Amino acid sequence: MADTPPLFKTITIVGPGLIGSSILRRARQTGTLAQKLIAADCQEAVLHRVTALNIADETTTDLIAAAAQSDLVILCIPTGAIRAVAATILPHMKPGSILSDVASVRSNIGPEIHALLPEGVSYVPAHPMAGTEYSGPDAGFATLFEDRWTLLIPPPGTAPEAIALMEAFWHRCGARTRQMTDQYHDQVCAIVSHLPHLLAFTICNTADRLSADLQTDVLEYAASGFRDFTRIAASDPIMWRDIFLTNKDVLLATFKRFEEDAHRMVKAIQEDDSEAIMQNLQRGRHIRRGLMPEPQN
Repeated sequence: MADTPPLFKTITIVGPGLIGSSILRRARQTGTLAQKLIAADCQEAVLHRVTALNIADETTTDLIAAAAQSDLVILCIPTGAIRAVAATILPHMKPGSILSDVASVRSNIGPEIHALLPEGVSYVPAHPMAGTEYSGPDAGFATLFEDRWTLLIPPPGTAPEAIALMEAFWHRCGARTRQMTDQYHDQVCAIVSHLPHLLAFTICNTADRLSADLQTDVLEYAASGFRDFTRIAASDPIMWRDIFLTNKDVLLATFKRFEEDAHRMVKAIQEDDSEAIMQNLQRGRHIRRGLMPEPQN
């Protein structure tokens, strides 16, 4: 790929955490994403770490100045902050440039940002379905997106060439891509990501509220099932608070379906219905065996 010219002249990553620093690392490794890499963040300590890791050509707390010189700006920040940051930088982005973000909730964000677009600026949000429970500049790695899905959610009427550029961008990050609508995206993510995180955080809280002696032993002797299931509860609480609140309606509807299924399983156990229990267990086992085994969020 060394002879492949970069897709963009200048890219700014706002929020060089797990996702953002992984993009920067991939860009550094391949040289095919951008000629110049800017990392922007409101925390000087984060930028100092980016400089120490040498994963950007420039670091800054001035989001407007960074956006004004960039051909692509990707917001890798908590969902609750995306609207405000987009509204701040969009008036200063140049014609022909692209704004993107990596938020895992789309329905309430996409239309609002699309309405703020200045003439000639495209908005092509994406959601890379990859991650770990770790955060910050040190958590990233260049192969995070390798053979993972990145879902593109461009608003209706988005310039086809901007969509094609972002598809090429994520392909060069190693990802597979698929386009979908805001609402369908949020329904998919509610079941494959948001609900599992809700359950993982909750079962940790349940364990913490046990009697003192039992709690100590539960945490001391936590078996692989508990550790594996609750791994994602080590994720960033601010990020997940924003996701739960932003995708509230879809998440609650998904939880209701899960609750109904759980009650059916409990009823089968109460009634010693061995056949119903086995059917549920075999179905769950079959579905799980069809999933990729790597530990990603």
